[in-house]
Amino acid sequence: MGQHEQTFRIDRIPFEDAAEALRLTKPFAEAGSEAFTIFRQVDRILAEAGAILSDVGDPLSAYCVVLNGELRVERAETDGNFTLAGLAQAGEGFGEVPLLHGKMKMPIRIVASRDSELIRFSEQEFWTLMACCPPVRAAVLANTAQRLQSYQVEALHREKLISLGTLAAGLMHELHNPGSAAKRASSQLRLNLLRLQQLSLRFSDEPKTKPQLECMRALLEHTMSGCAMPAMGTIEQSEAEELMADWLAAAGVENAFRIAPTLVAIGLKEEALACAKEAFTPASLSDALNWLEALVSSVTLVCTIEESITRVSDLVMAVKKFAYDEKSPAKELDVHDSLQSTLTILGHKLRIKGIQVEKQFDANPSIIHTRGSSLSQVWTNLIDNALDASPANEKIRIETWIEPGNEHGAEAGASSTQRSLPDQLAVCIEDHGGGIPAEALPRIFEAFFTTKPQGSGTGLGLEIVHRIVTQKFGGTIEVQSVPGNTRFIVRLPLEKPVQCAFGMPEAK
Repeated sequence: MGQHEQTFRIDRIPFEDAAEALRLTKPFAEAGSEAFTIFRQVDRILAEAGAILSDVGDPLSAYCVVLNGELRVERAETDGNFTLAGLAQAGEGFGEVPLLHGKMKMPIRIVASRDSELIRFSEQEFWTLMACCPPVRAAVLANTAQRLQSYQVEALHREKLISLGTLAAGLMHELHNPGSAAKRASSQLRLNLLRLQQLSLRFSDEPKTKPQLECMRALLEHTMSGCAMPAMGTIEQSEAEELMADWLAAAGVENAFRIAPTLVAIGLKEEALACAKEAFTPASLSDALNWLEALVSSVTLVCTIEESITRVSDLVMAVKKFAYDEKSPAKELDVHDSLQSTLTILGHKLRIKGIQVEKQFDANPSIIHTRGSSLSQVWTNLIDNALDASPANEKIRIETWIEPGNEHGAEAGASSTQRSLPDQLAVCIEDHGGGIPAEALPRIFEAFFTTKPQGSGTGLGLEIVHRIVTQKFGGTIEVQSVPGNTRFIVRLPLEKPVQCAFGMPEAK
């Protein structure tokens, strides 16, 4: 103290003159008469209301006992404001925590709430008092323990409020993706239903034979079997679509190359359509398969709507679970299906920018243990960021592989931690945009830090992604970036994760 003496006065007085008042304070209440013979003189501070005894940045190298009045301890916030951190009232001591912990500078200031009188002990006098007067030492240490406990409770509360604030902001940001996907799918579904009706009327003009009905019934059963079809890599999917399109074109089916991807996506192969080729004439075969594609497309759109609404519901439940510390049941999740699902949700953005996705799904097994569905948020953020960074008509690449642990290959003498590293499932999402500036890389996972233009990024996505991967799944996330190539590599342990008290939503 001493930087703001224009607002308060310090006098050096005989210690015995302060003895009577000190006996009425908590630190000296149990002290014997010998405690008041340790020093000949001591500092007395007379502060007017509003006086700043110590400001942010001033060294906190003294212990004070308040004889009269009251002081406020205020914490400096990042926005320049101050919040109340504690009160020092008449009869109480303060300033021991920085001395005991060796932190002489803290982001706080001490202000007199009203006219106050204090006795100040310098750092040397404080340690002399602690060494020579056990009752004072016991009182100071008890007060310190109480302060630290209160601070820990407050810190946990503040952290949860901050997390909830970040969570709410991320939630509002993320709800846009599934909401927009559901809206677009609904609009496309309406057009599909009109097309389906037209094809149905045309298709029903002539009566159907028993073989035709049996074939269509079998195809319909396959089509309506559900939304969960195994995800395929880019090359495998491209080859399947090309074979299907060639088969359809050879059979004289109208729109062969347009309807082939939809039929492949639902898991249909040429062999499954062979019965239709045998049962229908070329003209009616075209109507039958176009009608089937319209129905398949409609089912796919319904699945997209269902998944989007489920995502919204999961996000809301994630907030509720976080707020109330609930735990969702553990389950197994196929990472490849999760990635494919995210690509479906973001399909509109891929089409708008003309972005092609190259997939290489080599991870086997691709199943991990999880709680909730927050992993899908990781893919949503990383893929959406890759799309934002990519120029139009470019490619992004998604690759998975297994990285073996050292459970069976640790060298003799290795630590138990090294011996127990599990296999990891790695997922790499790569784009060919402008890259992340080298000076921004160390801060890329900080909350509210963004390299996007003002107004186009919240700075929350990667911070939340990092927390989900590291805290919920016990994994790691790495970023490699040079101009023209950026790679985010997520590594997830292939074992049941240790769940933290973290119910993160999914946001970008």
